Amino acid sequence: MSAGRLPGIDSLGDLSGKRVLVRADLNVPLDGDTITDDGRIRASVPTLRRLLDAGAQIVVAAHLGRPKGAPDPAYSLASVARRLGELLGRNVTFVDSHDPEAAKDDVVLLENVRFDAGETAKDEAHRAGFAAKLADGLDCYVDDAFGAVHRRHASVYDVAKILPHAAGDLVARETDVLAQLTESPRRPYVVVLGGSKVSDKLAVIDHLLPRVDGLLVGGGMCFTFLAALGHQVGRSLLEPDQIDRCRTFLDSGKVALPVDVVVAEAVANDAATSVVPVDAIPPDMMGLDIGPASVAAFSDRLQGARTVFWNGPMGVFELAPFAAGTLGVASAIAALPDALTVVGGGDSAAAVRTLGIDESRFGHISTGGGASLEYLEGKELPGLAVLAEGEGRAG
Repeated sequence: MSAGRLPGIDSLGDLSGKRVLVRADLNVPLDGDTITDDGRIRASVPTLRRLLDAGAQIVVAAHLGRPKGAPDPAYSLASVARRLGELLGRNVTFVDSHDPEAAKDDVVLLENVRFDAGETAKDEAHRAGFAAKLADGLDCYVDDAFGAVHRRHASVYDVAKILPHAAGDLVARETDVLAQLTESPRRPYVVVLGGSKVSDKLAVIDHLLPRVDGLLVGGGMCFTFLAALGHQVGRSLLEPDQIDRCRTFLDSGKVALPVDVVVAEAVANDAATSVVPVDAIPPDMMGLDIGPASVAAFSDRLQGARTVFWNGPMGVFELAPFAAGTLGVASAIAALPDALTVVGGGDSAAAVRTLGIDESRFGHISTGGGASLEYLEGKELPGLAVLAEGEGRAG
């Protein structure tokens, strides 16, 4: 589904004086009350500013984490409200109930929608009831939470059936970029995949492998591929039940694997490390990053690419001894001239910020996470499908 098929904010007509419900993706990592990565909040700001500049009052709905359908202070959006206010340069009224009439300020942030069991309910009537509560007294709905569009949740799906609706600028940009990756990529087209498990990426590999010119595999998932080549991987992450599947991927001739890895006995900042060839991993060690020769080989494979999609770190980048692989590959992607370079959200986007790489060097940093992967798997995403069903001007 391309962004061109989704109604944009302009389709809602004159928004001056209108009250707009905005579904934003504010699902940020917290350490207590401290936001450790505000990337998703910053990504939400342009659409919110556009609506405010158009004279709208906005009520923002969002989730954080996975509470069990009841209030849980650990997942409160209170600290997010403060940070959003700083970024917008104006007061954000935080409302701890889901009654939009509780506040009349220009910007209202509702408490975590997942504190109400109706948000994620399987029962359609239960969900619809919560959606009606969210929509009460509002004129239209803008979905700018691409990271949630793969969910059939009340604030993502059911509200769009009640109110005139449109895609926010972030959702429009995400769908446009992902459509380029699946429908008409400039070639050569190279995908870089990392992260822990092959099983998390099976469907996206299945869908993309026939469409790409090269697939570079690092991170914990590479060890199942290496096992498929007959290598011993020590105590590294391994999914034995996926070895045969990895072997079929290798038969394509498009998959490139690391040639060396950084190994240690423990995942720790003070761990003693060494670099070994992939066919010489000690039985008592675990691979925790790709090695320097692998970074060089991957960088060579990336040269000349016109389209690159990267999802998943090359190692345990949060710890300094195992960050060089991710930094090296990310820097090689960022340095490509005249290429559409897409960072696939989640840990990859966090790595860009954690490792201090200038975000502007990439063509697009997705906030989509799992939603991006499902799009690339060819799945229909409920939140996009409902936006495409029809549109209406704010009354």
